[in-house]
Amino acid sequence: MNTQLYRTTDRIVSGVCGGLARYLRLDATLVRLFFVLLALGDGIGVLIYAILWLIMPSEDQPAGGNLNAQVHTNANEMADRVQEMAQEARRAVSAPNPQTYKIIGISLVVLGGMWLINTLDISWLHWLNYHTLWGILLIVGGVLLLTRRVQGE
Repeated sequence: MNTQLYRTTDRIVSGVCGGLARYLRLDATLVRLFFVLLALGDGIGVLIYAILWLIMPSEDQPAGGNLNAQVHTNANEMADRVQEMAQEARRAVSAPNPQTYKIIGISLVVLGGMWLINTLDISWLHWLNYHTLWGILLIVGGVLLLTRRVQGE
């Protein structure tokens, strides 16, 4: 195991998951999936990620520096990255991918169907609820990721 925990350049947002993956010798996708599940579950994943972003030094920062200066530097980086992400979101909304409408439409139909099934109170469909739907979606997503991984190797 690595002896130092750093945010890496293997980043989607800030490099926290890439750094944790390198430190724990795991695939970064698994660490990212873990944080997404924590965020979707009760939201604690977002808080943990933000705290780690503030306190973990970046690879290019000097080791053993002052923690207050490091947190200040990371907070400034966080603010800059949030502004970049907001600009990217504005661009995506102003010129969306053609597939976006299809995905949103399918999602609305599925959620509306779930809502209708719950409202109609059909006795033989009581097992179908939002918790079941999330479970099914997570299992299908996991199987797809694993299938892609196996086919890619």
